[in-house]
Amino acid sequence: MKSELINEMFEKKKNLIYKYLLKIGCSQDNAEDIVQDTFYKALKYIDGIDANKISAWLFKVSINNYYDMCRKNNRYIHLNIDEDIFKESLTDSKFVEDFILDIERKEEILKVLNSISEIHKNLLFFKYDMGLSYKEISEVLGINEKTVKTYIFRAREQFKKLWRDDYGY
Repeated sequence: MKSELINEMFEKKKNLIYKYLLKIGCSQDNAEDIVQDTFYKALKYIDGIDANKISAWLFKVSINNYYDMCRKNNRYIHLNIDEDIFKESLTDSKFVEDFILDIERKEEILKVLNSISEIHKNLLFFKYDMGLSYKEISEVLGINEKTVKTYIFRAREQFKKLWRDDYGY
């Protein structure tokens, strides 16, 4: 019964976990390995996992695997913003200067994002880059939906403060 739940979770969550790992700087090969290893561990330890928290467990194990890999390789984790947010075709209404300003703004945003706490950075990423709902975020992290809302509010406030302090916007 639980193995069927793992298979269902695998189909639903593998792409989300994979995409998240790529966003925080994991290579495609390592992300694939981590996702595979995570689901292997889920099957191996199926009896010790609360059925209501399998999604959060999968996510935490994959993130911890990546963090362990980074520590072994002395790497710092940096969040990446989806390039599509800033890509626009250069049309008559879009000047090269505007395109360059967009690239500079992206660098500023990344600098601020990478300077806030890990949990706040992850929450902003889940909400605004991956487009997850509060409910989906609460399932991924295994915390109450109201807590997610509160933490995202605090994350936005922390980001806004740093943004104003650093760039005056």
